[in-house]
Amino acid sequence: MKKLFKNYKKWCKYLGRKSSLWLPTIQQEMQQRKLLYMALYLLIWGEAANLRFMPECLCYIYHHMAFELYGMLAGNVSPMTGENVKPAYGGEEDAFLRKVVTPIYEVIAMESQRSKKGKSKHSQWRNYDDLNEYFWSVDCFRLGWPMRADADFFYPHVDQPNTEKDGDNSKPAVARDRWVGKVNFVEIRSFWHVFRSFDRMWSFYILCLQAMIIMAWDGGQPSSVFGADVIKKVLSVFITAAIMKLGQASLDVILSFKAHRSMSLHVKLRYILKVLSAAAWVIILPVTYAYSWEDPPGFARTIKSWFGSAMHSPSLFIIAVVFYLAPNMLAGVFFLFPMLRRFLERSNYRIVMLMMWWSQPRLYVGRGMHESAFSLFKYTMFWVLLIATKLTFSYYIEIKPLVAPTQAIMRARVTDFQWHEFFPRAKNNIGVVIALWAPIILVYFMDSQIWYAIFSTIFGGIYGAFRRLGEIRTLGMLRSRFESLPGAFNDRLIPDGKNQQRKKGLRATLSHNFTEDKVPVNKEKEAARFAQLWNTIISSFREEDLISDREMDLLLVPYWADRDLDLIQWPPFLLASKIPIALDMAKDSNGKDRELMKRIESDSYMKCAVRECYASFKNIINFLVQGNREKEVIEIIFSEVDKHIDTAALIQEYRMSALPSLYDHFVKLIKYLLDNNVEDRDHVVILFQDMLEVVTRDIMMEDYNISSLVDSSQGGAWHGGMVPLEQQYQLFASSGAIRFPIEPVTEAWKEKIKRLYLLLTTKESAMDVPSNLEARRRISFFSNSLFMDMPAAPKVRNMLSFSVLTPYYTEEVLFSMHDLDTPNEDGVSILFYLQKIFPDEWNNFLERVKCYSEEEIKESVDLEEELRLWASYRGQTLTRTVRGMMYYRKALELQAFLDMAMHEDLMEGYKAVELNSEDTSRGERSLWAQCQAVADMKFTYVVSCQQYGIHKRSGDQRAQDILRLMTRYPSLRVAYIDEVEETVKDTSKKGNQKVYYSVLVKVPKSTDHSSLAQNLDQVIYRIKLPGPAILGEGKPENQNHAIIFSRGEGLQTIDMNQDNYMEEALKMRNLLQEFLTKHDGVRHPSILGLREHIFTGSVSSLAWFMSNQETSFVTIGQRLLANPLRVRFHYGHPDVFDRLFHLTRGGVSKASK
Repeated sequence: MKKLFKNYKKWCKYLGRKSSLWLPTIQQEMQQRKLLYMALYLLIWGEAANLRFMPECLCYIYHHMAFELYGMLAGNVSPMTGENVKPAYGGEEDAFLRKVVTPIYEVIAMESQRSKKGKSKHSQWRNYDDLNEYFWSVDCFRLGWPMRADADFFYPHVDQPNTEKDGDNSKPAVARDRWVGKVNFVEIRSFWHVFRSFDRMWSFYILCLQAMIIMAWDGGQPSSVFGADVIKKVLSVFITAAIMKLGQASLDVILSFKAHRSMSLHVKLRYILKVLSAAAWVIILPVTYAYSWEDPPGFARTIKSWFGSAMHSPSLFIIAVVFYLAPNMLAGVFFLFPMLRRFLERSNYRIVMLMMWWSQPRLYVGRGMHESAFSLFKYTMFWVLLIATKLTFSYYIEIKPLVAPTQAIMRARVTDFQWHEFFPRAKNNIGVVIALWAPIILVYFMDSQIWYAIFSTIFGGIYGAFRRLGEIRTLGMLRSRFESLPGAFNDRLIPDGKNQQRKKGLRATLSHNFTEDKVPVNKEKEAARFAQLWNTIISSFREEDLISDREMDLLLVPYWADRDLDLIQWPPFLLASKIPIALDMAKDSNGKDRELMKRIESDSYMKCAVRECYASFKNIINFLVQGNREKEVIEIIFSEVDKHIDTAALIQEYRMSALPSLYDHFVKLIKYLLDNNVEDRDHVVILFQDMLEVVTRDIMMEDYNISSLVDSSQGGAWHGGMVPLEQQYQLFASSGAIRFPIEPVTEAWKEKIKRLYLLLTTKESAMDVPSNLEARRRISFFSNSLFMDMPAAPKVRNMLSFSVLTPYYTEEVLFSMHDLDTPNEDGVSILFYLQKIFPDEWNNFLERVKCYSEEEIKESVDLEEELRLWASYRGQTLTRTVRGMMYYRKALELQAFLDMAMHEDLMEGYKAVELNSEDTSRGERSLWAQCQAVADMKFTYVVSCQQYGIHKRSGDQRAQDILRLMTRYPSLRVAYIDEVEETVKDTSKKGNQKVYYSVLVKVPKSTDHSSLAQNLDQVIYRIKLPGPAILGEGKPENQNHAIIFSRGEGLQTIDMNQDNYMEEALKMRNLLQEFLTKHDGVRHPSILGLREHIFTGSVSSLAWFMSNQETSFVTIGQRLLANPLRVRFHYGHPDVFDRLFHLTRGGVSKASK
């Protein structure tokens, strides 16, 4: 309630009116009353339509209706009628819409028509802001309640009053006089705004230039300024400042003249007094300056001669300067103490208002928005350093070197001109001096932007480095830091159940050491959570065709944790080629275990690969071997090997040169396990027998204990060590000796075998995995962001809920096959173009759909649909944007699973719960349903398709494509403006009229692709509008009509040509926590800025340049504006808004033209 009514209470205080929010003392009744007040405000806002752009207009309406509500609840008697308080409007259908909203809407519509789409003069019509500013004055209460139809606010503007002489023709002139017009400001298009808007900058640079020229002219050293004559000359800058102040005051009057009709008296008085005071100082300062000299130079002598030369008083000028600077000194004090300024700007005391009135006209908005003292200190230090550097450079490089040549030119006497003399009456060769100084003066005023670019790069880079930005820039750096990545995942993306107070800010970033967060062997939960998150990201890469099947297998971490392997299983791309290399090292070893172990342990990933392969080898052999005699043999062999490993005597005792033979046999076994065919059983048996022979005879070198055990297991020893032929090779040959084929084949088993096969057979380096540049960029950027400071992630059920809103007009939704195949004027089709720009992604797509050519795809309707999607995901289409935004829901489902899953569910994995969602297991189904329900509660996505209703009626293909999107993403909602012909209910009028509705639709759950032709969608909400919604700028109006369908505390507005990624969606709940943090202890943020990635960089060289510019200059510039300068404004569509804050302050965008 506090946030919802903050603007209303501020409005009441500003206008000096008591709030209509009266609360009873009983706690239970207080809660009920609060609910009623909030419900009333939201009902007013919900039906306000275009009035939502006028927040103070809504405050005015709410002020009266809340008073009526209180009167009705308290049973008050109206002093006007003597009866119980009743609503001024009510008792009829659509009474509020017709009698309150529609009259004001008609004023807006009338002014919009007068604007002629923004081509009319600004003084001739009012936009949303002008109409809203009417309610910033107490004069707005002259509207009354019920609102008077003859009030000035509703009176139209008459362009040309009739000039006929009869008395009736005087009415239009009166009408013109009664038009309220602009309230505070009327824009005049003029280049003089460059000087008026930045007058302080111009004044400062001109005064500094004057002072530097004086110093350079009279000595050249800055220390010379302390000389009596030089300092007197430098003090003349105050005269220049007074003259420029007069010019600025005059510009204020000239450029605000068109607003004089509606300007209040005290504002007019301020402008007049500003001009008069500036003119007075232009007289006072030169006169007192002239009398500060005994023998004044130049123009000062002339002034002194005007007023007489008898008096000489240097202190008089100093006193005048002190009085002249008094307002600036006061402004400096306010700047140094922002809390004091905030208090004074919000104060309603007359003396304070008078003092603030002189410095700036009192406005409703923009008061008390100053930052903390520390932020001001950082801001000041940045500009002090920049301006000091700029002035030093300008003095020593630009101005001082010109003084001596200028003096020489002025002393030179030229009498013989070979051509026309441009300045025949000028003295001291002034024309040459102007030609010499003009370029330098121009550079002096322009080089500030160069110095700003330099300083912004330096400070932005330093700030980014301290924030660990760019700590992981390449995939090679990611490999070297991958061991700390699970710790970063668990620390940043998983809620901390201990509720410990975490460090925040720069100290947290610099002090946090993620190497301490390496996942220990016994922390199964942390490893399982990392696997779920990492694999979801990699799977999204495969779904987007950024990587191939092989690359996906190399990048995945096992979904299902193998509890028999007491070690961390890293992605195979880190372990690729490690086993073949280790095999060669072992084969060529010189019999020293410690030396081999040292070489293997020098590469941590090689050590992990060797340990995992040996553990998997044991695990698979033990799983496959079922016979008792076979088990006994296997157990003794493994125990002997383990004993030699523990005593570091493996290489000394065993022959490693035979290890490649065992490796070849085991790889063949893994292939048979992958195929899992009954026909291969005999081959598997032979493989087991061959492996046993290699181990016992070649590697263990006829170890007596092992050989005797094997011989006894094969029927005992006969004369001469010979065994009868019919009794040889009996091990593993019986029907129950080994388990093959494997039944049932679980996903965990298939994943385990596939991973082991990759570890054993991948001999080339995986340094180029993933090979796609976009995949490399995304994975590096995301991994780097986890090492930066960010708020702790809450549990999904505790996070702030949010909505995403995308305005859509008539852009492309989904490429049709006709669009893809039709060549342009150069003979190149869209599909051909995309295949050449994204060749690797095209090959990955063919691999995913299991086709070999484009022609093969076009033979199937379903594959043709996949082709259209593939192309649309690489163009600026609505399909691409919707897919990206729906990653939010997918991410929330996964995070909800990680929050709610029990230990067993977590070990089985998110994929298992998702795959088994249709099973009869009630527990799994309920967990999956809970994850979906929590995601639906926390996330809403609305696409505002303004023309969707028209497209449906006309049979436009875009309507079918939007319906297809809703079918593909059931939680997607589409809002549109519906035009309906309805019969006029007024009996005095006959016929039909157009009625407009704001409609929200979805696709029923039962809808499938076969029903698309029936144009099925289901209306959820239908809100009547007072008329056509689009009166101002199209996109803001489109967002405004649909914003009522958004939910939650946060609102992200996404443009139609933007995208999102799965890995970035995982950080959304961290981002939303920023709304709960008071930055610098002043206020909670209302807008969170997000960087924007331009994904069209591959389209052309210009697009590539703009994309790289966004990555470097724009991002650094935005970072600097945010911190340390603290002046960054709303940048673009990726930003996230505090929804309630902006609902009560005119929405998330301006519709005024």
